[in-house]
Amino acid sequence: MKALFSPKRKTPAFYVALLAVVVALMFMLKQCSSRSVFHSVEASPSGGDTIDVAVEYSPLLLYRYDDTIGGLNYDMIRLIASREGLTLKFHPVTAIPEALDGLDKGLYDIVIGDLAGTAYFQERYIVTEPVYIDRQVLVQIKDSNMVRSTLDLGGMDVWVPANASVINRLSNLSAEIGDSIMVHEDAEYGAEQLVMLVATGEIERAVVNETVAQAVGADYPQLDVGTRVSFSQFQPWILNKNDSVLAQRLNTAIVHFKLTPEYKELLRRYSLR
Repeated sequence: MKALFSPKRKTPAFYVALLAVVVALMFMLKQCSSRSVFHSVEASPSGGDTIDVAVEYSPLLLYRYDDTIGGLNYDMIRLIASREGLTLKFHPVTAIPEALDGLDKGLYDIVIGDLAGTAYFQERYIVTEPVYIDRQVLVQIKDSNMVRSTLDLGGMDVWVPANASVINRLSNLSAEIGDSIMVHEDAEYGAEQLVMLVATGEIERAVVNETVAQAVGADYPQLDVGTRVSFSQFQPWILNKNDSVLAQRLNTAIVHFKLTPEYKELLRRYSLR
């Protein structure tokens, strides 16, 4: 179910929402002031040979710092595109449901986000070869009431991004411990924003990918991100079921790229090895 925020929590949520707006405006300004690879915040299919790529804004996937644009997935697909002679058009998004909706409507050809190659996505989309491995952790405030084991989550509220792969894991965990875990799917905020909401006291705890939790949590010493919720999971890219030709080409390119020194350097740069 979608997280509901009470009026007394309105101010922190407003600032997190404002951050998402600022991010979008930053990309728009970049496009106006220079020859940016980001063409428009409002998506539209490019047509021709151009591949529309929706990328979730996060410290690992896609980020912007001053005039630098980077991110493991952003860098990787650009290097692959250069090798394969592909033309890309990037569309930054702040929430996965938005990106998947665009994929279903034909606005995007590829969706890149904090997504695991679970059965849910395999049934609905084409899931590529994994590009790296991640896992989910619990984000919470460091205090005497910290949850130190997932077995202690019974009766507690947990926020996750909508369509997060960890939802099934939390459901199974609830059955294992014989107690309900109230899982709030949030379709408005992504993993990065949920970590910030925990830090500001807007929500009590969240479950997000470890790489995002560690990157964002580094700015909030009051946060604990050390409790693992899932085992390691493969992180792929997602395509429409009708794009089997593009998927086959990407799969081959991903397999070959993962054998290169460039891939090892990306993993080192983004602290995945």
